[in-house]
Amino acid sequence: MRWRGREQSANVEDRRGMRPRAAVGGGMGILGLILLFVLAGGDLNKFLGLVQQQQQQQGQFQPEEQPGDPNLTQQEKDWGDMVAVVLRDTEVVWGSLLPQLPGELATQYREPTLVLFKQATQSGCGFASAQTGPFYCPADQKVYIDLGFFTEMQQRFDAPGDFAQAYVVAHEVGHHVQNLLGITDLVHSKNGRVSQEEYNQWSVRLELQADFLAGVWGHHAERNWDILEEGDIEEAINAAQAIGDDRLQKQAQGYVVPENFTHGTSKQRMRWFYEGLKSGDVSELMVLFELPYREL
Repeated sequence: MRWRGREQSANVEDRRGMRPRAAVGGGMGILGLILLFVLAGGDLNKFLGLVQQQQQQQGQFQPEEQPGDPNLTQQEKDWGDMVAVVLRDTEVVWGSLLPQLPGELATQYREPTLVLFKQATQSGCGFASAQTGPFYCPADQKVYIDLGFFTEMQQRFDAPGDFAQAYVVAHEVGHHVQNLLGITDLVHSKNGRVSQEEYNQWSVRLELQADFLAGVWGHHAERNWDILEEGDIEEAINAAQAIGDDRLQKQAQGYVVPENFTHGTSKQRMRWFYEGLKSGDVSELMVLFELPYREL
């Protein structure tokens, strides 16, 4: 992906020189975190609350942050620069597209902040560790990411490449777009009013829509700045495939439970990212909520 030397966003809050006072999440492991996410029904705020409760029970929860070693490797510096460029691209793309949406959906874009951290940090949605993975917090309208996740993408998910990493950032910014449009509140309002299985299906739609919006960003970024190089699209599609619910459940527990899906299958995530990338038509974003669930 062509990103070097391009404009970076000013909305990056770099906390990589901060350290938690104590280790967090010890003993939980990735399987434990996935199980907590299932218990939370795909609700991010509830999930982070459960993680915090687990850490407090272990006597390891220390929300205070203190200055640490600010020295970064060249790889870490490059990743920070790259995501700042991607964030700037999203600001330009969504700043242009959202006011053009039809009817009541049209709105002005409010730029989110992207927080870079190492190990753990405090968010408006609770205390988060690197094990949480990248996420968007509606409470403070910030995207949080420990860039060590990019190493995990390469090593654990076999999903390397800078455009794959850009897809992750664009997906989380897609959640910010959903928040601005009221779609996030629409879905979260279903929690407790419908069965857990049905709420999970709403959560899947929300995640697939964020994949679609990431694809829309990629379409317009390519048209505006000619960012794509050979193999980039394949990188992003591979990343979408790698983090499907079916694949993650299979890795974590050896079997798949479709009624517990909260993010969509590998096939669904690839499909909707590519739909957005191909069309670039943000006005189609509500199609996901109009199709029968079995057709997603």
